[in-house]
Formats: sequence, structure tokens, C-alpha cells
Amino acid sequence: MALVRRWSSFLVIGAVFIFVFYRLRSPITTPGAADTTLTPTHPHSSVSEPHIGSTKFLWKDIPIQNKVTSYIAYPSGNPQQLSKIQHDFSKDTGPQTKIEKELREKRQAEVRNTAKRAWAAYREYAWLQDELDPINGGGKNTFGGWAATLIDSLDTLWIMDLKDEFHEAVKAVKEVDFSSSSQQTVNIFETTIRHLGGLLAAYDLSKEKILLAKAIEVGDMIYKAFDTPNHMPVARWNWAKAAAGTPQTAPEQVLVAELGSLTMEFTHLTQATGDKKYYDAVARIMDVFQREQNNTLLPGMWPVAVNAKTEDFKSDNAFTLAAMADSAYEYLPKMHALLGGIDARYESMYRIAMDTAIKHTLFRPMTPDESDILVSGFARPNGDSVKLDPQLQHLVCYTGGLFAIGGKLFDIPEHVRIAQKLTNACIWAYKAFPYGIMPEVSHLVPCASMDHCPWAEEVWRGAVLQRSSVGADNPEDVLHYISQSRLPEGIAKVDDGRYILRPEAIESVFVMYRVTGEQSMQAAAWDMFTAIQKHTATDIANSAIADVTAPDTIAPKAGNMESFWIAETLKYFYLIFSDPSVISLDEYVFNTEAHPYRRPV
Repeated sequence: MALVRRWSSFLVIGAVFIFVFYRLRSPITTPGAADTTLTPTHPHSSVSEPHIGSTKFLWKDIPIQNKVTSYIAYPSGNPQQLSKIQHDFSKDTGPQTKIEKELREKRQAEVRNTAKRAWAAYREYAWLQDELDPINGGGKNTFGGWAATLIDSLDTLWIMDLKDEFHEAVKAVKEVDFSSSSQQTVNIFETTIRHLGGLLAAYDLSKEKILLAKAIEVGDMIYKAFDTPNHMPVARWNWAKAAAGTPQTAPEQVLVAELGSLTMEFTHLTQATGDKKYYDAVARIMDVFQREQNNTLLPGMWPVAVNAKTEDFKSDNAFTLAAMADSAYEYLPKMHALLGGIDARYESMYRIAMDTAIKHTLFRPMTPDESDILVSGFARPNGDSVKLDPQLQHLVCYTGGLFAIGGKLFDIPEHVRIAQKLTNACIWAYKAFPYGIMPEVSHLVPCASMDHCPWAEEVWRGAVLQRSSVGADNPEDVLHYISQSRLPEGIAKVDDGRYILRPEAIESVFVMYRVTGEQSMQAAAWDMFTAIQKHTATDIANSAIADVTAPDTIAPKAGNMESFWIAETLKYFYLIFSDPSVISLDEYVFNTEAHPYRRPV
């Protein structure tokens, strides 16, 4: 999954904001210091004589000004036997099994080679920086300067059996200094899901103690962002002022995903260390979410923007499962799994939220082939009515996985059926566009009925006209606009034509394959992978595409390779062609950055 994430949007609530976005084991004691020496691992490393704990200071030593006097207790009781999520693949036998296995492994190897190539390029050109420039080489720091791609990719390297690369990266993790940053303001959400999330998952898989030690460092740093009078975190955090002891207050306007998507990582840090303060920090947030769920302008869902300082959830009238809200909903069933089902409120909040989302945000789009698919758009309540904005974001493609996991965990078959239709919508969108890749944001034409939706070209053209600057006097102008904009039939407008190597579509395709066992999901995944690889590959690695509707045979490159390319997108492509026992959804639960945490037994 997951940001809110990595997507630019304009939100008006009193003023105009610009936010840049972007998915249990017995407690053990905190590890002590290990071997404190390390031989430099890479010729491009600028750090000499690195040591474990060699930071200028440790965040745990910075005094807390708003101390918590009584921690919210971690839920007591033994983990429950939860409903199975994965399909029983042991029952799938037939004459094609050997051939299918060979094909699957061949495709898996191609994905692995792509990841290995991207990692090698990062190692050569951008070691210990956040991101690789996949066109010119070199690196850049966009997430604190804390080696985001390196830390985000750790568990992918382990899962893909790139063990030499993994162990070299683990040694380099010791060099990352979380006491300073290349940026004045730190995005707490992104740091939590990428850095803390990546370290915890890699520790779960490998048991390398340095990874847990570094996770504690990161956790203690982020915990300082919770040092406000009401213990709600500062989302865009000035780390230097916090380290200097400057008083902090929670923001008056914050994206709901940034506030509601820290639970998995902090809960798992408590599970790994036994330190109750981490769980307490996010449990307080969930107390507010639970209290306010039915007090919003669209009861059952939380709005895109909320006031963390006053804990007011009633001012905004924009509601969606998509960007800016996404992972707050994604984490509801996943927290239920991560806690072993011993906290009933996550199931309750999921059921209430999804009932509202199904009623007000889901729509069936009109398509030339009359596909029975669903999309989740934006809902805006206005008095007694709710207006639907029929938007399709690439990011919202995660909702197939959301409904599938929730439907299986909570025994709601209708949610699994909805999940399949949501996933199929994104598969359809990939196929609809010239490069075989869907764009960041587009608008569709909603059907009047969920049950019957015949294709009507004049209705589609009317929707195109409504969203364009074309005059209504000459019908030929609309046809010319459609041709010039390379609009596929059924697409009313492409609002943002980029493809930034996003994982959300393959995420849901992967989850649906593991849930249903349908090989059509593997076929869809392969079509997606070959299209992405064909149009994003550079001489060095893979690059985001500037416009998937461009008329060029060679897609125009944007020159970015975010850390989630290896951490999420390629991981999901690899896992859909892996044996289903590898990172089983009945044994692990993914955070919104595709970092798998072992579920309690």
C-alpha cells in the first residue's frame, strides 16, 4: 500500500494546503550493543569508522515534556484462531501443474532479475542516499537522508533470496544517523512506514539484532513527535526544534491517513521489545478515531482532514478510501490480524466504515465491454445528499486487497465479491491505456445502476465534454479532443497522466490471487509487469513515466525511482509468482509499505 501517500492534491479547509504524498511474538528484551566495529562496505560510502550507536545523540535521551503518567495497556489474552485468508492451494491439482510451475518460476526469476538490477544500480550510484536517479545516476535525499531505499528494500532482498545483498545492506544500516537529517521537516508518516516498518519486517525475517536496535532508534525518534499536550503527533515534524526542547503542539489540520496510519508499526515495536510506550502512543489515536467515527459529516467514515490539536473531526466534508485517507482504513483489518483478534474494536470500526464507503463511495463505471467492475471515488455530503466524484486513482487500487482481507478475516463474503470487482477495475484500467499502464488520476462515467450498465457512447462523449474546455457547439471538437488526448473509451478525463512505479494495483491482484487461487490473477499480473518493465526500464534501472497517454513509442521518463519500487511493487510481483507458502497471508500481515510482520500464533 497506502499514502495520503505520494500524491499531490489541493485541499481547502479554511486555507489552501499543498501536501505531497506518496500500505506477535513473545516480548524480548531490547538488545544490547553488539560488535561496535564495521569495515566500510562500499566504495561510495562517505561514512568512515561507523559504529553501532555512533549517532551524535540518542532520541531516548531527549527529555519528554508532556509525560504520559499511565500507559494504555496492551490488550490482554491469548491470540484467537482467526479465519483463514489464503485459498487452500493444496487442493489445486491437475495435468498442467508441472507446466504451470515452470512458467511461474520463469516469471518469478524475471521479476527477481529486475529487482537485482535496480538494487545494483542503487548500490553503485546512490548508496546510503534515499533514492536513485534512474536516468543520470547519482542519488537524492527526499526522506530525511536516512537511506530510504536501502532500509525499505531489506525484506525484499531477504524474500528474493538475495542474501549477499541483504547482509551487505544490514552492515550499512549501522551507518545511518537518525540524530540529524538532510531536511528541516520530517514526514512522520513516511518515516514510520518506510524506515520503522522496513527495519521491523527485516528483523522478523532474519533475526539480525542490529535491525531491531535501529528500529528502536527510529521508534524513539518518532515517539518524540508525540510529545504534545494531548499526545497527538506532529505530522510534518521539525526534528531539530524538537531535539532542542522547543514545545510542540499537534497540528490543527492534518491528513487523516497521516494520523491514523502509525498503528501497525508502533504496535509491532511493542510486540518486539515489550516496551509499552509505543503501543500506548497509537492506542490514544485510535481512541479518538473510535470516538469520532459516527460524529463526522458522513457518519461511519473519517474526513480527509482533521484537527489533531482539538481532536475535531467535523470540519471537512471530503470523504474517500483513496489518497489522504487510504491507510487509515487499510490498517483496520490488518491491526485485527496483528493483534491476534484480541481487540474487537478494529473489526467494529472496519464494519462501520466499509458499510458507509460501500453506500457512498463505490460506483460502477460505464465501459465499452460493460464490465461488472467497481471503483471507489470521493463522497462529499451536502445537507441531506451526498455528491459522488467518480475519480479513479492508481492509489485507490489497494481497496481490492482491503475488502478481500477484511472479508475473509470477518467472514463477510460480500466484501470478497466487492474486492474482486475493485481489483478487476484496475486490471481493466491498465489494459485500457496505450502503454498498458494506468495513470495516477482519471475520471470515469458512473452508471445509473449497479446491476445493468449498457455502453452509451453519447453519454461518454457528454462526460468528456463536461470535463474539458471544448465548446459544445461542434461535436467534431469533442472527437478531436478525445483523439488528441488519447482518451480510451470510458475515460472522461486524465487528470494526472504519470505512472510513478506504484504498487497498489499489483498489491490487490496479489491479494486476490492468494485469496481465490484464480490463475487469471497471475496472468493479469504478468501483463502488468511486462508493460511496466517495457516502458520504465532505463540504462540503469527503472524510472517513473511522465505521461502514460503520450503518443511516443518510448514512454517519456520522469527520472524518479521511489523506494517503494523495490520495497512494494517488485515484491508483490515476485510473491504472486512464488509458492503460496512464501509469506502466507495466514502467517504475516503487510503494512502499507508492503513490509510483512509475523502474526501472533
